[in-house]
Amino acid sequence: MACHLVGCLTVNDAVRRQSLGLGLLALLLFMAGVYQQAAIGFDSRFVLFAQEMLRHGPTVFPTTYGQPYADYSALSTLLVWLLSLPFGEVNAFSAWLPSALAGALIVTLMYRLLAPYSTRWALLSIALLLLTNTFITETRAVSLDLMLAAVAFSVFYLGYVAEHFGAPRRWLLIFALLLLGFGIRGPIGLVVPTGMLCSCFLLNRQWRRLFAFGLVASGLLVLCVGLLLLLAKLSGGPSFMQDVIRMQFLGRMDGSEGVSGSLYYFTSSMGNYALAYPLGLLALAAILLSHPREAGPALRLVQYCAAAGLIVMVGLSIPQAKKARYLLPMLPMAAIIAAYPFQVLHGRLFGVLRGVMQGLWLVMPGLLIVGLVVGQRRFPEWLTSLTSIFLLLGVLQVIALAALFRPAWRAQVLAFCAVLGLWSVYILVFEPVERQLYDSRNFSRAAFAQVQQEPAPLVLFGMGKDAKAIKFMVNIEQDLQPVFAESGLDLDTLKAPAWVMMDQSDYKTLKGTTLGDLPPALTGRFDKNDYVLLHLKP
Repeated sequence: MACHLVGCLTVNDAVRRQSLGLGLLALLLFMAGVYQQAAIGFDSRFVLFAQEMLRHGPTVFPTTYGQPYADYSALSTLLVWLLSLPFGEVNAFSAWLPSALAGALIVTLMYRLLAPYSTRWALLSIALLLLTNTFITETRAVSLDLMLAAVAFSVFYLGYVAEHFGAPRRWLLIFALLLLGFGIRGPIGLVVPTGMLCSCFLLNRQWRRLFAFGLVASGLLVLCVGLLLLLAKLSGGPSFMQDVIRMQFLGRMDGSEGVSGSLYYFTSSMGNYALAYPLGLLALAAILLSHPREAGPALRLVQYCAAAGLIVMVGLSIPQAKKARYLLPMLPMAAIIAAYPFQVLHGRLFGVLRGVMQGLWLVMPGLLIVGLVVGQRRFPEWLTSLTSIFLLLGVLQVIALAALFRPAWRAQVLAFCAVLGLWSVYILVFEPVERQLYDSRNFSRAAFAQVQQEPAPLVLFGMGKDAKAIKFMVNIEQDLQPVFAESGLDLDTLKAPAWVMMDQSDYKTLKGTTLGDLPPALTGRFDKNDYVLLHLKP
């Protein structure tokens, strides 16, 4: 980029201010209405980690039931713990804020990366990011994978701006980010950002830099793994160290934590990462078919993003254990590529893609209204009082239609209406319904209140120490060591007095036994199922 030095500094200062403003707006959106939501689903585990740390102080590994947990280091839990200290408790705000900050950082850096080429490209890339279902759900949760995505994109950004915008090479910051990635997500947290930056060196044929950086990153990985295993041995002995090896290394590679096909990420992302991923593939196809004679700086950036995204998808496809959220580091790249047709003014295929995207954004508020009407008729007990959201979506639809007559800002306004509509439905409709369906707080606290009235051992039947039981423990505001039973034989050996919590379907199968003939002391909904609490008296 050739321009006068003073002019460049002015542009850079303006972009910096604009990016910070967008990051702040994104953070406000991500944390809208967050404070006292009950922990549900996968969040329960991380909230319990932070609760135990708040009671007993920081540890190297998070704990459950007072014992170190092998699958994660404590860095992310430390962040939640620090944010929870002013409240004196772990709440949704302190638990979700690290993920929201990670999402806001990605938004900020995406704008800084793309705005020097085109503010429209930057804004529409961010819009496609915000319209991705997996991104929405992970920003409003405890998401280590979103934190890793922020680390990985930061490394990519620092490498790119040093090469193309004349920024200083911040190797110390890059290596610090690699260490942060390892602390958040273990070995994969260092490997993913390393691979993304190495893909840029590979594309530029910078072999010397590629091997040097790869060698230093490999050394860091070895040192971090060695330190992790040493800390594991000091924290829980040799057996715990073996658990760390199994859960953080071997379990993910050999499929003992779940197996998916080799092409899982390439196929499932059509839905999990829509619209950015499928539109990104179409944009890449358009680039290949248009046969550009030479790669300008914007197209070169798209090539870097494609290489970085591909190396993430290929690299994460090697382990047998695969989950949609693991692929979040790829999402910013897909969004940038998908919005590239708005950076290119020529080419029929790019024009078609621009029309498709604007058409989707135009009808999205209306489609959301239709979806809510159908849902309300099918589930009237869950979807009640939707008048305000219908009004909001109606206003957004009118604004979107009016934007058709403003060509200069048409795409940005349509994308803004689509983003605001989707997030409004998620925050105001979907999220409250989901939390009612999967609520475990009400039954857990009512059950524990009865146990406290007549103290006796609490037996959790068929709940799994690391599964349903976590969703019970997260709602108990003190340490507790329940008894775990997994079979009828375990129940036969119970001695009175005792309290037994189980699924109602399991209770019905016990008819004719001592426990099965007991009347429930409490019944209620727990994590979308009917549960009972039984009191075995002496």
